[in-house]
Amino acid sequence: MAAGSSRFPRVAVLKGGMSAEREVSLSSGTECAKALRDAGYTQVIEVDAGRDLAAQLVEIKPDIVFNALHGRWGEDGCVQGILEWLSIPYTHSGVLASAIAMDKERTKAVYRAEGLPCATGVLASREAVEAGHVLPPPYVVKPYNEGSSVGVYIVHPGSNAPRLAASMPETVMVETYAPGRELSISVLGERALAVTDILTDGWYDYDAKYKPGGSRHQLPANMPDEITEVCLDYALRAHKALGCRGLSRTDIRWDEDRGLDGLILLETNTQPGMTPTSLAPEQAAHCGMSFAALCDWLVRDASCNR
Repeated sequence: MAAGSSRFPRVAVLKGGMSAEREVSLSSGTECAKALRDAGYTQVIEVDAGRDLAAQLVEIKPDIVFNALHGRWGEDGCVQGILEWLSIPYTHSGVLASAIAMDKERTKAVYRAEGLPCATGVLASREAVEAGHVLPPPYVVKPYNEGSSVGVYIVHPGSNAPRLAASMPETVMVETYAPGRELSISVLGERALAVTDILTDGWYDYDAKYKPGGSRHQLPANMPDEITEVCLDYALRAHKALGCRGLSRTDIRWDEDRGLDGLILLETNTQPGMTPTSLAPEQAAHCGMSFAALCDWLVRDASCNR
């Protein structure tokens, strides 16, 4: 905590922002601010982060920033850099870990260096992707620097090359499709919490994540203990290898027919969704930590030079 701060410091909760995940961040930030008030914090200021964020923070003078932003600018090291420059302690990961984890190609490089399994992927121009198959189908096309399954295309065998939406960047990630169950594991500090099996009627895309009824969470996941233990180990190793701090969440696909060899890491989220029913808070609650206690833990963990 900042020097001279009280037991309940002045906390600015950053939410909204300018990314494709703005609406989800507004929800996360509102819920986190409420949880902090429930935990006893009397000075909680909700800030819709825009291009004047630095000026807003200079005026507010918070002891600590609770970062509830998702996606680009808020989760990729940019806001973290502003907070370091202003010397305001903040939650979640620092500049470098945030930047690397948001970049899917660099994340894969870290995974491979750590010996963690991940899908084969290449960066390609949208022109090349639309002109023909960059990889043999089935494969997945997605932005290389967005989160929450924003702009994901699955190209099946026999399909034509995809036509990408205008909102897609000029450079995209193309990776081999990883079949199987969608698993998610949160890490809090030095502890991997639990494994959730995410059940959907189709691909776990942005709508499945955030629309009512889009997905169902089985917690803990119903699978062999050996697979559970390896998933927990993989998530903790990914968290540490990327240099994450505070809370992160790693998503894994599991092809049951291949056993341990069927586990493939997809990505690590340095600022996962933070509503009471989001995956990470659900797992914290499963481990006996209320949502208010989780948000309080993150504030107590806040610092600069992360």
